[in-house]
Amino acid sequence: MTTETTEARVLDAIRERRELVNAAIDEELPIQHPERLYEASRYILEAGGKRLRPTVTTLAAEAVTGTEPMGEEFRAFTSLDGEPVDVMRAAVAIEVIQSFTLIHDDIMDEDDLRRGVPAVHEKYDTSTAILAGDTLYSKAFEFMTETGADPAAGLEAMRMLASTCTEICEGQALDVAFETRDDILPEEYLEMVELKTAVLYGAAAATPAILLGADEEVVDALYQYGIDSGRAFQIQDDVLDLTVPSEELGKQRGSDLVEGKETLITLHARQEGLDVDGLVDAETPAEVTEPEVDDAVKSLEATGSIAYARNTAEELTARSKEHLKVLPESESRSLLEDIADYLITRGH
Repeated sequence: MTTETTEARVLDAIRERRELVNAAIDEELPIQHPERLYEASRYILEAGGKRLRPTVTTLAAEAVTGTEPMGEEFRAFTSLDGEPVDVMRAAVAIEVIQSFTLIHDDIMDEDDLRRGVPAVHEKYDTSTAILAGDTLYSKAFEFMTETGADPAAGLEAMRMLASTCTEICEGQALDVAFETRDDILPEEYLEMVELKTAVLYGAAAATPAILLGADEEVVDALYQYGIDSGRAFQIQDDVLDLTVPSEELGKQRGSDLVEGKETLITLHARQEGLDVDGLVDAETPAEVTEPEVDDAVKSLEATGSIAYARNTAEELTARSKEHLKVLPESESRSLLEDIADYLITRGH
């Protein structure tokens, strides 16, 4: 299957589920008093986003149960014990956690743009943005309590969501700490990426299996699928930050390089003897010029560092798809495999 065919299949699957996820977000997170808080909470959710993680959640539910429901009945999966489970609430919980992390990341990184629009702290103010992120964080746990799953399964899903949020914070702390170090190893970077980004993909894939009563082998396999594909996703993000025009990226190209963030690309370049710190002179993303980023990219390509990152992402993707073999063959499993491929071939 060609890359174009895979992408078309994935985008169709995402488009179908995005409409359902968006409808569920409207239902679960309405604008209420105080209006400014909830408007800010929904702002990034309404600004777009592919809904990749909730798509993984719903596809995993389909693969576990052997069903492919669409439309209104999408919310009523039947567990392996024969009880109805509202997997969509879990999918919304995962998506609002993702938005919570984006709001707080933009504040810490002082990024002005997100998804092509002003970041929440720019659109509103920093205090409101922090409160909006906190609101999304707490709402996610509220949604996870309302899936109707077996109490023991529901508790385990809550535990996974809580530990995932803690790990995301640990990953963000490592990311910040890396900015003041020049001796980071690639293994440390991959650990940071797993915590900051991949664990939410792991939770997105494994949570429906927990709620639906799948055995431990299936839960673990789906979690590892999410971890490996999530790490590959972040590496691809690092590549895109350098190679995609700012208007397509939705933020200033090369911002990670300007801010001194270490990536697999820069770590490899350092090992090859390149002075990464001297690639750009700008002190903030707003100051960097496109020609300056172009020159930096040429230097990173010359050391083979961008190719190295892409190869690593491909290896992780291949491994992620191996985990899915624990599931019976189905259209949903095939789409999960396609999503893993799409995460490292997407252009933005």
